[in-house]
Amino acid sequence: MSWFIRFNKPYDVLPQFTDRANADSPRSTLSDFIDLPGVYPAGRLDRDSEGLMLLTDNGKLQAQISDPKHKMAKTYWVQVEGIPDGAVLKALRDGIELKDGLTRPAKARLIDEPEGLWPRNPPIRARQTVPDSWVELTIREGRNRQIRRMTAAVGHPTLRLIRARIGDWFLDGLDPGQWDSLPMPSISAAPARKRDRRPRR
Repeated sequence: MSWFIRFNKPYDVLPQFTDRANADSPRSTLSDFIDLPGVYPAGRLDRDSEGLMLLTDNGKLQAQISDPKHKMAKTYWVQVEGIPDGAVLKALRDGIELKDGLTRPAKARLIDEPEGLWPRNPPIRARQTVPDSWVELTIREGRNRQIRRMTAAVGHPTLRLIRARIGDWFLDGLDPGQWDSLPMPSISAAPARKRDRRPRR
């Protein structure tokens, strides 16, 4: 049986199954939540980010999802300092000049706090004198810490970052630390959205 699963990665969990860097003081990894032999992440999600990860034991599917050349869209909910105005959102859409070059055009819009959002542990460090807001950002590339660098470049540092969607797969219905099994898509076909197993903790 081949596996293709989605997982809601909690904050402060490494996006890998082992922590080789800290043998004396191991950090939380995917193995604390997922016990499936031969399954590996299709792409990464920073330790200090939360939300959707896809994992599979199918190498071709893993490559299709994670390889930047496929330009698979990824959508993030981003809590930022301040309230971005129209000019800031336009800059995010048009592309931001970072140290490693101009980002590709993105989709960016202000949103309300996502419905049913779980509290982060630990909570963000909010400043009483500075308001915060939520932005939905969709990008088709995956540079190192790209979202955080983009929002910082326009003067709105990221406070919390949650990946809500990869391609046609969504985070909905999964609590932090839960995973469920998805139908195995055809490598050449559009991904399916439905899940076929109950969420697990």
